[in-house]
Amino acid sequence: MLIAQITDLHVGFVPGDPDEPNCQRLATVLATLIDGPNRPDLLMVTGDIADNGDEDSYARAATILARCPFPVYPCLGNHDDRRHFSRYFPQVPFRDGFVHYTVRLDGLRLIVLDTLEPGRHGGGFCATRASWLRAQLDADRDTPTVIVMHHPPFDAGIAWMSGGVDEPWVRRFKAAIEGHGQLRAIWCGHLHRPIAAAWHGVTVTVCPASAAQLALDLRPIDPELPDDRPMIVADPPGYALHRWQDNQLVSLFDTAEAHGTLARFDAGLQPLVRHLAQERGA
Repeated sequence: MLIAQITDLHVGFVPGDPDEPNCQRLATVLATLIDGPNRPDLLMVTGDIADNGDEDSYARAATILARCPFPVYPCLGNHDDRRHFSRYFPQVPFRDGFVHYTVRLDGLRLIVLDTLEPGRHGGGFCATRASWLRAQLDADRDTPTVIVMHHPPFDAGIAWMSGGVDEPWVRRFKAAIEGHGQLRAIWCGHLHRPIAAAWHGVTVTVCPASAAQLALDLRPIDPELPDDRPMIVADPPGYALHRWQDNQLVSLFDTAEAHGTLARFDAGLQPLVRHLAQERGA
């Protein structure tokens, strides 16, 4: 099974422009997934769908995502608006005032969380959401499970964007998942870069954005002293592919752009491919 992930679409960054760069970048990513060699079985969209949470941007994003010939499962990020989101993605459950739900696949379960806290850029995870998550994990301790959410629970070192490891929402989330050995991974967005971390025994990955990426600068930052550092860079739009096979989960990352080819599987490379196949069969 192949599960694609895109994140941080930020549709509507240029209000009123249906041909804005973020829409073009999103269309490029979807074309890569739909027409490329790795068409997924489903697509997870991990938040910040609309840059300003407005209805026009959700309508535009929903229209673009409707091109997908495979199921699409979205969640909320800090730029999103629950009411407008629910209008344009009515297939997604809305429970207890939050957009959280589960997806059952062949031998794998996805738990999609809502980490939106209106007015806050960082994550939020209240007692109601923690109780719901704990109940979902307790209800099935056997099926391998992945949690899907917008905000990563760790500090990635990008000082102006990363949250603190001791934030209340992180502590609450950590307490909710403790003691659940069926948890295989946590898939996130928010940081606009491909990142992986081991966090309390669980592999957490961050998908690169379909919108612009964050500059990789790990220096401390002083909010009172602008130092002219790059913050947003024009790297190509990215995506993740999560491969679930033989009870193993592997995450891969790529960019949606034309890649120059240095070698092809032709007669010249056939001996190497044949040799490697023989090695694996030995």
